[in-house]
Amino acid sequence: MEAKNYTYILKCADGTYYTGWTNDLKRRLEAHNAGRGAKYTRSRLPVTLAYYEAFETPREARSREVRLKQLTHAEKETLIKNAGST
Repeated sequence: MEAKNYTYILKCADGTYYTGWTNDLKRRLEAHNAGRGAKYTRSRLPVTLAYYEAFETPREARSREVRLKQLTHAEKETLIKNAGST
């Protein structure tokens, strides 16, 4: 089965991170940057995709989203940095 569900971390213009999940990563990023995304990101535009993971089911993506939201800012930065070096 092809993975079509994503958990993602956006870097906001103010340096904060936003974590979410979607089944269409490109469309969701465009929605965030158009001000149609989460309330949190609307006042922190533009946002850039900093990190994502792909999953087969929405349940897996949502579960990972919950775990990522529990990370501190520094832990998210480490995750993003390490993902870029693999």
